[in-house]
Amino acid sequence: MKRTEIASILAQPNLNEVVTVMGWVRAFRSNRFIALNDGTGMKDLQIVVDFENFPEDVLARIKYHACLKVTGQLVASQGAGQTVELTAQEIEILGENNPDEYPLQPKRQTMEFLRENAHFRMRTNTFSAVFRIRHAIAYAVHKYFNDNGYYYMHTPIITGSDAEGAGEMFRVSTLDPEHLPRTEDGAIDYKQDFFGKATNLTVSGQLQAEIAALALGKVYTFGPTFRAENSNTSRHLAEFWMIEPEVAFYDIFDDMNLAEDFVKYLINYVLTNLPDDLEFLDKRIQEEEKNLPTDKRRPMGLIEMLRFVVDNDFARITYTEAIDLLRNSKDFKKGRFQFEPVWGSDLQAEHERYLVEKEFQKPVIVRDYPKDIKAFYMRMNDDGKTVAAMDVLFPYIGEVIGGSQREERYDRLLSRIREMNIHEAELGWYLDLRKFGGAPHAGFGLGFERMVLFITGMGNIRDVIAFPRTPGNAEF
Repeated sequence: MKRTEIASILAQPNLNEVVTVMGWVRAFRSNRFIALNDGTGMKDLQIVVDFENFPEDVLARIKYHACLKVTGQLVASQGAGQTVELTAQEIEILGENNPDEYPLQPKRQTMEFLRENAHFRMRTNTFSAVFRIRHAIAYAVHKYFNDNGYYYMHTPIITGSDAEGAGEMFRVSTLDPEHLPRTEDGAIDYKQDFFGKATNLTVSGQLQAEIAALALGKVYTFGPTFRAENSNTSRHLAEFWMIEPEVAFYDIFDDMNLAEDFVKYLINYVLTNLPDDLEFLDKRIQEEEKNLPTDKRRPMGLIEMLRFVVDNDFARITYTEAIDLLRNSKDFKKGRFQFEPVWGSDLQAEHERYLVEKEFQKPVIVRDYPKDIKAFYMRMNDDGKTVAAMDVLFPYIGEVIGGSQREERYDRLLSRIREMNIHEAELGWYLDLRKFGGAPHAGFGLGFERMVLFITGMGNIRDVIAFPRTPGNAEF
């Protein structure tokens, strides 16, 4: 089927040209004006129908979200809201819609209702904007790294190691659950399983990316990761995508520079290329929050918040400095924090937002965290108490990136593995990277959905991935 995409028509309209468009009906007013959208952009193309030229039974079948093929002539619009419109000469209904059975209606729907009807939600303005932006961010990820000389690595989804040491992994097995083989001591005999050992869905591609970085110099992963955390919050998914660059000869300061440059690039790319979608989502948020108390609203509008990130140099402080600032703040002294900021405990979202939105009024990178709250692979600092770890903090959402300089010293890494009671034998290959031709290196992880959440301004992470996987939910 030959057609012209609506986005290209609106970008460069050729008046008096006869074109064929196809799309879904967003509105049909007065049996005369059809708002048609084909998914190529936020803006609809107005179709003008002379009802005297079309049988009544055809017009009666044009309902909300019906799919049409329309051929007609592009003319200058006589009404407000658009510069051109299409005068219909032929209309073919490609897919009918029965409004009595169709769950979506041409009115505002709740996010929960749309999640329950997720196979239709991309047809709404909100979700079509979200998923166009998601695509743009994904493209920008690859473009950024490619243009800067990185190699894209496909790290395994099935793994025998727990990169974070946190457990909560999904088991991968072909064993018959009704007849599990057992060892003499009664444990499941995974030697009889497909891979000859216990395996899981990965929580991170970082450890494997380190193998590549110590041969190719600059690499990144961008793939699905999994966490079997029984959490139903608006910030958790069981299946999510991670972006993880790993760079040889980088220290923690190089890592921070890369993180700041990278996230600014992603946001700038969307600001430049999808202004219509961002403006729609910005207005949507303003409309939703206008009746909320001031303390329940976002600190700034969506586009203003994105500009807040890209137009400011990120503040950089140590974890110890962050704790001191928090404890000396008026918010702490007046009991406004729910959680007390204590050295040795992780920063809570309220602490992170205070640092960004009130203390510095710009994004913040915090480094040198206590070793006891960080992973085994992070490089020990000279004080013996902290590691060269860093988190990037944004307004409203808090942490968006976590990274570190990796421990490249064999003895220090081995000591840390033993100290944390991690299975040494499973990480023999990881230790070998330090034992034979090791090098300083660093990297970070950026949860892709968290970045999409921030850029789109959506309130729930389930609304920025097409088919969310959460406890009790594996639809589609």
